[in-house]
Amino acid sequence: MQRRKNGNRTEPNRTEPNRTEPNRTEIIHDLENNFKQNNILKLKQLFPEVFCEDQIDFEKLKLVLGAENLAGAGERYQLDWAGKTAAYLNLQSPTSRTLTPCKEESVDFDGTQNVFIEAENLEALKILQKAYAGSVKMIYIDPPYNTGNDSFIYPDKFFESREEYARRVGDTDDAGYLKRDGVFQGAWRKNGKDSGHYHSNWLSMMLPRLHLAKTLLREDGVIFISIDDNEQAQLKLLCDEVFGAENFVGQLIWRSGRTSSAYFTHEHEYIFCYARNKEVLPLFKYDGEEDVSDRTIKKPSIKNPSSLITFSAGIDFESEDKVFPNEFGGKEPIKVVSGILECKNGKLAQNVTIEAAWTMKSMIMSWLAGEEVFDQKGQKIKRFFFKSNGVLQYEKEKGTIHPKTIISDLTTKQGTQALSKLFEVPVFEFPKPPSLISNLSQIICSGKDELILDFFSGSGTTAHAVMQLNAEDGGNRRFICVQLPEETDEKSEARKEGFNTIAEIAKERIRRSGRQISDGLQDGSEIDTGFKVFKLAESGFKQWRQPADTDAESLQGELSLNIDSVLSETSSENLLYELMLRMGLKLTCKVSFSDDVYCVEDEDTGGLYAFLLERVDQGLIEAVLAKHPVKVAALDRLFEGDDALKSNTVLQMKDAGVMFECV
Repeated sequence: MQRRKNGNRTEPNRTEPNRTEPNRTEIIHDLENNFKQNNILKLKQLFPEVFCEDQIDFEKLKLVLGAENLAGAGERYQLDWAGKTAAYLNLQSPTSRTLTPCKEESVDFDGTQNVFIEAENLEALKILQKAYAGSVKMIYIDPPYNTGNDSFIYPDKFFESREEYARRVGDTDDAGYLKRDGVFQGAWRKNGKDSGHYHSNWLSMMLPRLHLAKTLLREDGVIFISIDDNEQAQLKLLCDEVFGAENFVGQLIWRSGRTSSAYFTHEHEYIFCYARNKEVLPLFKYDGEEDVSDRTIKKPSIKNPSSLITFSAGIDFESEDKVFPNEFGGKEPIKVVSGILECKNGKLAQNVTIEAAWTMKSMIMSWLAGEEVFDQKGQKIKRFFFKSNGVLQYEKEKGTIHPKTIISDLTTKQGTQALSKLFEVPVFEFPKPPSLISNLSQIICSGKDELILDFFSGSGTTAHAVMQLNAEDGGNRRFICVQLPEETDEKSEARKEGFNTIAEIAKERIRRSGRQISDGLQDGSEIDTGFKVFKLAESGFKQWRQPADTDAESLQGELSLNIDSVLSETSSENLLYELMLRMGLKLTCKVSFSDDVYCVEDEDTGGLYAFLLERVDQGLIEAVLAKHPVKVAALDRLFEGDDALKSNTVLQMKDAGVMFECV
């Protein structure tokens, strides 16, 4: 009988039927980011009665919902296209890939809260699901406009070997960059307007990405999507489907600059705005530059009849000395009932009772009684006063301004100029001006410490804008930018400058703009201008693949390869970040390494996670427990077949109230 050590006592080992170690494949194939499974779980929570042996009984669902709420088999209002079903299948397919750190390309890797991910964005979004679900306040994306010249990056597939993946997406050059013309036209197939599926291809590309983006948004989060005439109509319908038409916030017109064409001179693009949940979305507002003043009367009506208010002498009167008639105002009549309406030395000369159709009578009466008064928006009324025309007005503190749907004075030219200040040559075409994203961020991220995501980041404008805005208002907003290492044109100025991919341009832009912003700060002030670089990689854990030849010998060979779940060439640090993501820990969590133990502090809860990826022994287990972690994960291979040590570890963790996983 095995025995375990527990302080100064030993006890017989015992079976723990409810504390079994997670199956290795639970970590390797962690499917909690599986879109389909999540939706089924939600449906089960809402309607448990329609499930039978974990299968959906659609006939019972019809009875529960009522026939009047279900569309028939005939005509219905919907957006449909060739390939929509395949797009949903792509959405529902989990990814087996991961993100690995690249410290040599990062700036202040250990201290920064910003992240740059060099990856295909669909896979990146899937990888981020567990760690970042419900965490992003604002998303801004500038996807391909489907002009007929856009390159659609990968046909989205996930269950394939590295060799299959390489064959599908295209060849690489000697430096490892994707070529534009690989097998099957590689990753860089164009979606020409002569294609019969011109719109369908674009919609199939966008649908899974928008669904995944939605799950990353906070309940009060918002997404902005730039688009032009080519797909704005389709995008509106697609977003209505993904986010719900009830969560449409607005369609902004951005006057981007003039572009000549055969018919009209184009001066604008569009920016769609959708909320995760419009019902909890705060009103868009910010302080104006000046105090607001307005009149307090209007035309009498049944809903707003005339009534009397008595004003005491001494109230401000912005007029030359004069006496007003007993009745004036025309369609908005003002009648002096008692006393005289007279201005003398900038003040009301004597008490006067006035009859008018007051718009805010209760506020006026409260102010006259010496009380503090606030309007419906929570802004303080500073004073009531008479204007030179004898009409009572009010003045309140800086006004609340609701952003307009037309954005002017921010052009693509300004975006080019901003980039030119960092690079001597034009390294990127038609960049968005940082001030555009800054303005949107100011509207949404009033808390100044929000997370902003851009998964079509291009030259890195969003990262630049976030850092610049933080420098201006002292905020602590953070960014996650995702950009494919899309190859630059061989004849481009970017290539001549040594930038082989757009991702390289973006990273260098963030470095240079960060230095520029830091240099412009006043003495003593600091902002985060660093960023962690992560790159898409194969999982560090072996993936089970059914042998094509299913005879016993082949199956035994595949099983033998998977006795040790970890790929031999995978570093401990890369395994660490893969496990962090699959356990729901963010990429910016504080990580420390000491005595062969990786310690990770969960930035959301403050809980400590310990990862044993180098060695395992009794002394190390006791040292880890002394740190009082929330959870401990260890590689199975480190136990080297010592079942007694492994069993004792499980039981010691349970005694300490620590979750334990062996992977």
